[in-house]
Amino acid sequence: MRSIDWFLFSFVLPIVLAGLITMNSFIGETSFFTKQIIWVAASVFIFFIFSFIDFRFLRQTNIIVALFLFFCGLLVFLLFFGEAVRGAKSWFQFGSFAWQPTDFLKIVIILVLAKYFSRRHVEIRHFKHIFVSGLYALVPFGLVFLQPDFGSAIVIFFIWLGMALVAGISKKHLIFIFSVILIVSLVSWLFLLAPYQKDRIISFIHPLTDLSGSGYNAYQSTIAVGSGQLLGKGVGFGTQSRLSFLPEYQTDFIFAAFAEEWGFIGSVLLIILFGLAIWRILANAMLGSANFEILFGIGIAILFVTQITINIGMNLGLLPVTGLTLPFMSYGGSHLISEFSALGILMGMRRYNRSAHPDDLKHEFVGV
Repeated sequence: MRSIDWFLFSFVLPIVLAGLITMNSFIGETSFFTKQIIWVAASVFIFFIFSFIDFRFLRQTNIIVALFLFFCGLLVFLLFFGEAVRGAKSWFQFGSFAWQPTDFLKIVIILVLAKYFSRRHVEIRHFKHIFVSGLYALVPFGLVFLQPDFGSAIVIFFIWLGMALVAGISKKHLIFIFSVILIVSLVSWLFLLAPYQKDRIISFIHPLTDLSGSGYNAYQSTIAVGSGQLLGKGVGFGTQSRLSFLPEYQTDFIFAAFAEEWGFIGSVLLIILFGLAIWRILANAMLGSANFEILFGIGIAILFVTQITINIGMNLGLLPVTGLTLPFMSYGGSHLISEFSALGILMGMRRYNRSAHPDDLKHEFVGV
């Protein structure tokens, strides 16, 4: 049990409980709360099991490649044979049980990029490493985008971008690539896209411009957050959720439901808990026994920061509604198990980490 970071666990657990309390306040006769307790128990069990495993075997290229191909294959299968749920072919349905492989693919992508970047060292600034690492991310990005699951596709992009920057890839090369993308986007907007296509893009980026259509969910979410004011309405007294104005309050918009009950103070405390959890993830990452473990931990932190930022941003009406869940808090088994699995892998790596002076770690990490 010494391999477990109990500070990290103690920061994550209240977030899970906040989700359960919020879910139980408004679900009425539904079974979301009961099912979520089962998912939480299973996820925590996996977390502890993984914390006892020596994950150095993940450094082997054949294992990483096999995992990558397996999950990409699952996404291809979904595109051709999957059933659309809310317009996206993202889920495998097994009776009342649904499984979303994309949640686990994100962890595999982090492992692939950690493996790739950890072996390049001095030559990391060569342009080819942007291209090759970009291909590793582009394949799953394209498969997820075609489902379509725009939120997860965005997360995959930021995982690649964040890990590439941390690994030391040339900023000049990245600026060149983004400049090309910007130019192509401007040309497409000015000369290629039809008016109705532009309207769709504007509605996606600024959903509050269409309050009766695509912006309805975001609008109701901002009302719920604002109505919580400073101290909130109290547990079970959130009218936007109770009267069903707020859609998907147990998944995509659980932050808005929580904010309506607990107010600004409660929302700030929740965000602080997320921040403390990210801090502990990074602290564990920097004690990794090799660059692979360090990069994996940083990749997990990037994953959580991206999803938290996008989810809370769309709940506040500041970012497009993408359908991303709030880590550790939203209803659902796939994302919860994958998140605790990621932490469990990090704890397993902690079993063979090192204690070193910060200057030594910084010196080695610069050469990643």
